[in-house]
Amino acid sequence: MTDDFLRAYYLRPEIHPVEESGDGERRVHAALMEDPRRSIDLAAIEDPDARDNYRIVLDFRRKLLEAGTVEGCYLALFRAPIDIPPMFIDQLAHVVLRNVLDGTDDPLKLRAGELFFRDQKATIQDGHVLLADLETVEMHASGHRYGSIGRLIIEAQGELATANLDVLDRNNAALYWERESRHDTVISLTYGRPALDALCRVIEAWVFHFLKTEVRVTPIRKIDEEHWAWHIGLDAESSELLNELWGGREIEQGRMRNILALFALEFADARAMRAEIRGRTVYLALAAEDGVVKMKPQNLLLNLPVHEA
Repeated sequence: MTDDFLRAYYLRPEIHPVEESGDGERRVHAALMEDPRRSIDLAAIEDPDARDNYRIVLDFRRKLLEAGTVEGCYLALFRAPIDIPPMFIDQLAHVVLRNVLDGTDDPLKLRAGELFFRDQKATIQDGHVLLADLETVEMHASGHRYGSIGRLIIEAQGELATANLDVLDRNNAALYWERESRHDTVISLTYGRPALDALCRVIEAWVFHFLKTEVRVTPIRKIDEEHWAWHIGLDAESSELLNELWGGREIEQGRMRNILALFALEFADARAMRAEIRGRTVYLALAAEDGVVKMKPQNLLLNLPVHEA
């Protein structure tokens, strides 16, 4: 945990002084920029809203410093009731994944990795599962014009073939390098498409980075095992659906369409698994709720059946 990492939070617009800020707030901010770990008397900040913002950030700072590392803080957040803005959780996932994927030459891995920290708008069209960045889609929807992504995702009128400038595939994946910060590319999670395979590789790397456990993740069309041993939903909706299916409960008509992708996860070394299910397959699912994918990558770390030793 470096001082510059902490300073980045003091430079956020919610914290950085504005023209109307009082002298007390300016002194507090200058002191934190000089020594990011300094103890601060929040009573010196005149504006109550600014005071609340500082209180939230400094509480987050406490968690970061107690953990000592970004990864340690990320894991610790889920061992107690969540009391920080979800944005901070996504930012930590982004930072960790940026480190995990550092040096990769596969743009599809990087774009698939965005699911870990940015919500996606899902469209199922002619059997194709298309994901676009939700914030980007909403930006197009709120304007007076629709870009190509807006036409594809909001109006949902174009065939996949007519949108190949936006849907990343092996033949045009290099587009990502010049557009990564714009979040304006679409990927297909349809079974057999390379972006789905790329997501599998990112999941493997994420698990290994935190747990030092090698796993192999493979896309599947359906779960053939009637009484499977373990499953992990990669979001709230898929967790609920898998729980209901495993428990033999009826799923309301049409809801199964929310599941966008299924995966089989195998441990490279079965001895790393919990003894009672050693060697069994772990099934993963990714789903959309109301057309939005809100992935929870922490589920992979908290719910994987790793041997306690």
